[in-house]
Amino acid sequence: MINRLVLNNLRHRPVRTLLSVLAIGVEVTMVLTLVGLSYGMLEESNRRTRGVGADVIIRPPGSSVLSLSSAPMPEAMVPFFAKQEHVAVVAGTVVHPLVFPESVTGVNLEKFTEMSGGFRYIHGGPFAGPDDVIVDEYYARQNELKVGGQMELMNRNWRVAGIVEAGKLSRIFVDMKVLQDLTGATGKLSQIYVKLDDSAATAGVIAKLKAALPDYNIYSTEELVSLISVNNIPGLKAFIAVIISLAIIIGFLVVFLSMYTAVLERTREIGILKAIGASPSYVLSVLLRETVILAIAGSFVGILLSYATRWTIHSLIPASLQQNIVPEWWPWTTLIALTGAILGTLYPAWKAASQDAIEALAYD
Repeated sequence: MINRLVLNNLRHRPVRTLLSVLAIGVEVTMVLTLVGLSYGMLEESNRRTRGVGADVIIRPPGSSVLSLSSAPMPEAMVPFFAKQEHVAVVAGTVVHPLVFPESVTGVNLEKFTEMSGGFRYIHGGPFAGPDDVIVDEYYARQNELKVGGQMELMNRNWRVAGIVEAGKLSRIFVDMKVLQDLTGATGKLSQIYVKLDDSAATAGVIAKLKAALPDYNIYSTEELVSLISVNNIPGLKAFIAVIISLAIIIGFLVVFLSMYTAVLERTREIGILKAIGASPSYVLSVLLRETVILAIAGSFVGILLSYATRWTIHSLIPASLQQNIVPEWWPWTTLIALTGAILGTLYPAWKAASQDAIEALAYD
């Protein structure tokens, strides 16, 4: 009986019910989208790191896990690494930052191919001249680039020589010597990749390199990938916590306004219920059940909308942002929506439950 009353109340006010569900859905979508972007961007970074095919990565002193400080490492270090035991291939790169989060990477295609198997070209091919650039499929799609077309980069016009599959190093590539000259980093590298003849020797090689170069940041690929996570990025967990707090506040305000208005509109109805014997707990139960239904429905809508935001991002700006679908967060976002909704309905429900039946019946 009480469940039928709850459903009838929601159906009787379809516009308010729909708007409340959509508002809660937007709240859930906001959390899922931002969390999905955090996970997606970090996963994309890890995929690019693994795509190089290296066992050991050497970064300059003072560099962080996520960023590099221009190109401070002397290229003359490459022969030193090449002479180490178990080292099969050594390749350096130059990374120059562009508008966040993009960067252009200077590569020696011969060494990079030897280490990683090279790029998989969708269209076009490797550099044919100093003004050639290679871009990945996402960057080409976002910027509507075609092989043979022109693009401006670093105040210089480039010819698009090739479009490659995403997942290795960066999204934009030029010849390493050309980028070194353009950035005033002749003879300098941003980082060095080392491929071993036996990956089981990785720990031993790293130990020897750290002993010889104590100021440098030297990682195995898997170690570096493990460091690029939500828990290890300064400020990211705090940012997600702030977003969750805002989501709870939004849920609270939306449901509070909706339920408070509903209580005022249903004053006579509540008076009738109390006149025929409904207890305060019964009235409270009706309103709380309505709230739970709104929150669950809104959570479901929010989950569906997160797929829509992912599709939109992937269609419009795949080179700038990557969003993951995060099913492990669905129960959490539902709980967040429920928490905000229940907090928002407590006062209106208490107000309804404490109404005097005679005064409620006299309400106009």
